[in-house]
Amino acid sequence: MKRAIKMVQFGCGKMSLYTMRYALEKGVKIVGAFDIDENKVGKDINSLLGGPLKKVKILHASKLDDFLSKHEVDVVVVTTMSLLNDVKDVLLTCAKNGVNAITTCEEAFYPQNSNPKLTASIDKLAKQNDCTICGSGYQDVFWGNLITAIAGATHKIKKIQGKSSYNVEDYGIALAEVHGAGLTTAQFEKQVAAADKISAQARETLIKKGEFAPCYMWNVNGWLASRLGLTVVSQTQKCVPQIAKNRLTSTTLGMDIPRGRCTGMSAVVTTKTKEGVDIITECIGKVYDKTEFDQNDWTIFGEPNTQVTINRPSTVELTCATVINRLPDVINAPSGYYTTEKMPANEYRAKNLESYVKE
Repeated sequence: MKRAIKMVQFGCGKMSLYTMRYALEKGVKIVGAFDIDENKVGKDINSLLGGPLKKVKILHASKLDDFLSKHEVDVVVVTTMSLLNDVKDVLLTCAKNGVNAITTCEEAFYPQNSNPKLTASIDKLAKQNDCTICGSGYQDVFWGNLITAIAGATHKIKKIQGKSSYNVEDYGIALAEVHGAGLTTAQFEKQVAAADKISAQARETLIKKGEFAPCYMWNVNGWLASRLGLTVVSQTQKCVPQIAKNRLTSTTLGMDIPRGRCTGMSAVVTTKTKEGVDIITECIGKVYDKTEFDQNDWTIFGEPNTQVTINRPSTVELTCATVINRLPDVINAPSGYYTTEKMPANEYRAKNLESYVKE
């Protein structure tokens, strides 16, 4: 590609501050931006980024279809919600218009194992219109390619065990609410935990109907199994509330969380495979107190055992940099819903991103 990549930003919240800046600094041309917040609509994106006028006004999200039908766009970056059903409209709109899209939606990372029907619909439309749809972000590297790289140095694997924690304050209200932050324990049991207290058959029915609500590691385990060539025979998840030991203030929720209420949740996913490799992963998302920090801790048990721990990763920035570095891969990928375990491992992009797009 001899010209700059033309990008549209969908969702102008906290994450977009990084995705747009990183894109601009890598030579990407932002040609559009969209949000549902009327306080942002009509303003130039420099109202978020600062600096000189960018001459790109934020439009209402409902205008995306019309915009894509009239403008040349290479890729849409979607930084809004966490479940595929919540971002399906924007992804289907991109697919309808033949425009590539990449999203930080956690379920979109590997939605084949949680919402196969919707994934197939997006895949079919994207193939018809010759574009690529996928999900990426922090998990692409720190729960995905980092682990498979270590696996590549292992003779035999018995178990892969991972744990990652993050502050929901950094990601906006939608993610905080999905984690049950601010709920009473009774509300958590009814609104969050109850969904997992079902039989395997009942869960499979929900998955086929597109009504299953996966925790983040559900899709990560599927991604890992696919990348490692493992055959999944069973998978379960369990959500456990994280309880405030003292009163906390959540600026994202706009409330104080009293002692004894939920600050978020821990979700554990256990995957059994035909090859005998167990994958047990846990993600802890909550409103932090002053002593807590992000951590990524993974161990491969086998011959040999290997552990990797990363303390205080800059999770938000790493998420956004991963997505922007992925833009050439998305443009280069085959059409359809094409998950990133089929793409090259994430790479640092030293040059402007159009340099990495195949002619």
